[in-house]
Amino acid sequence: MKPILPGSTIGVLGGGQLGRMFAIAARRLGYRVHTLSPEFDTPAGQVSDIEVTAPYEDLDAVRAFAERVDVVTFEFENVPVATAEAAGMVAPVRPAGSVLHVAQHRIREKTFLQTAGLSLAAFRVIRSLQDLDCAVAEIGCPAILKTADFGYDGKGQAVITTPANAANAWKAIGGSAAVVEAFVDFECELSVVATRSVTGEFAHYGLQENHHRNHILDFTVAPARVPERVFGDAVEMARAVLEKLDVVGVLCVEFFLTRDGKLLINELAPRPHNSGHFTVDACVTSQFEQQLRAICGLPLGSARQHRPAAMANLLGDLWSFGEPDWFALCARPDVKVHLYGKLKPRPGRKMGHLCAMADQPEAALTAVLEGRECLIEPQRRGR
Repeated sequence: MKPILPGSTIGVLGGGQLGRMFAIAARRLGYRVHTLSPEFDTPAGQVSDIEVTAPYEDLDAVRAFAERVDVVTFEFENVPVATAEAAGMVAPVRPAGSVLHVAQHRIREKTFLQTAGLSLAAFRVIRSLQDLDCAVAEIGCPAILKTADFGYDGKGQAVITTPANAANAWKAIGGSAAVVEAFVDFECELSVVATRSVTGEFAHYGLQENHHRNHILDFTVAPARVPERVFGDAVEMARAVLEKLDVVGVLCVEFFLTRDGKLLINELAPRPHNSGHFTVDACVTSQFEQQLRAICGLPLGSARQHRPAAMANLLGDLWSFGEPDWFALCARPDVKVHLYGKLKPRPGRKMGHLCAMADQPEAALTAVLEGRECLIEPQRRGR
């Protein structure tokens, strides 16, 4: 396959912060970037050469978009499969629409993992309240009911604490196709961000330790503070996922580590991932440049990490009492700030993130958490 070299044009479906950071990496290497999303002045569009505003369902617009680029990728997995297929009629799409088809639908995703012989929590497919009642009787309570599609950051989920509240949970998710999973008593949540090239070359960023608040990633520590055995098992499971799905690009595998030391796959994200943001500052090649290299048919870069690192998300909640104190944050020279260009903060919305490196993971984590805290301290004092 002939590589797509610098000077070529990359098409990105989606306009969020992942597309923004991807576009920055691509432009640094001399590529042009076009984006397509239903919104205007998006985080990705602000740093792209051309921003196309069109619904994903407008397949004529999608094909016209693909005609003007050399390869198409996407920055979030809820792009309709029909959109990826329409673009694929004109230009290469990487990862392929078949990867989207699996990863954006929990029934297909979990069935794939089960068929591949990979470890995951016990689950049942739910298409009716009767299915749910039977499944709860089999796997017990508590259990987690999740919509089959369009779920992320805890959306489309309901906890079933007793069989008696199954009907309420079914109603809460809209009575649509779903999966119900056995509750996992986990020690921690982990992830592996990995890349696979068109030739099958594989690279990974080790194992990240993730902590959530209100179902949204709060902070990540890299490398994860877990035994070496867990590290190796997680990387090999991630490799198996990318190979069996024939991924060309970046994919994140999210795990639970149970209290008895077992790894269970939770979800797949076929694109750069929030838990991999530390790679921009802490690694030789960021996850975004790695995505670019993979989809363009270039050799993958080194994923070596310079030092232990930590990343903390900045959510719209920080703006609740006014503008955060950016001056105070910038007075901490070891903490790097990344803002996404979103003008309207709201609770739970990812507005940016912080990253810090140190000789030990704990010190890096302390630095980013203290940096985030200094953004809001003056607001609490009534400034």
